[in-house]
Amino acid sequence: MSLLKKVSKAALISALLAFGINSSAAEDFSTCLQFFATGKPPVVAPSPTHRALCYDAFAILHSGESKTPVFVAEKLNRASVADADEKRTNRFFADARLRSAERATLEDYKNSGYDRGHMAPAGDMPTAQAMVQSFSLANMVPQAPEHNRGVWAKSVEMATRSYVKRAAGDVYVITGPVYAPSIAQSPGIGPGQVRVPKYLFKLVYDQSKNRAWAYWHENADATKASRPISYGDLVKRTGVEFLPGVPFRTQIWQRWRAASV
Repeated sequence: MSLLKKVSKAALISALLAFGINSSAAEDFSTCLQFFATGKPPVVAPSPTHRALCYDAFAILHSGESKTPVFVAEKLNRASVADADEKRTNRFFADARLRSAERATLEDYKNSGYDRGHMAPAGDMPTAQAMVQSFSLANMVPQAPEHNRGVWAKSVEMATRSYVKRAAGDVYVITGPVYAPSIAQSPGIGPGQVRVPKYLFKLVYDQSKNRAWAYWHENADATKASRPISYGDLVKRTGVEFLPGVPFRTQIWQRWRAASV
């Protein structure tokens, strides 16, 4: 058992708060490029409110306009998923590395009718400290509760972990929200008007097989499980090149069932 697993919950939270207070938001991902295939982050349109945040087990590009992630990146493999057996902390917190005017707060989600939906799932976290960090509100979006606890958890998050357990090598996962028709025109919750996404996506890239596919769900309680879309379709829908430098065909992966539980 690692030392991180032996430390107390209180010590972990204290360490994380110190981490947040003493660190300013990085302007790039130079210290956590390991979470991106070929070491290259997605190519997105620049914004003065974008902040790159590095954590132990994931990386976030955060938007101060929506007060949610633009995307969250992870690198998973059999070993990391096998080690992801930490007890949930359920201690959500506002990330102190973000400017107060650009971050979500606990008050924003209170009585909103939406869950604080993880983009990098707590169930993926391989250490106690990574588990604590996953409850940063910078890693959350307002998510329809039935969707968050139901089809998204079972048919997307669990399905992805199930696939990783069978994969031969590293699997890169990028998760994020999509606002329609735009961030500014999307509904907001709480005093800070945290924007509610219309859709959520989870991109899965199996490096050893050089294959990618994406889950695309409407952020609604009534959403049902559906077959994944191709990487090319995801790029068309979002306008974002999520895997720059990765040489694979942008075709629909017909063997989509391999990603299912």
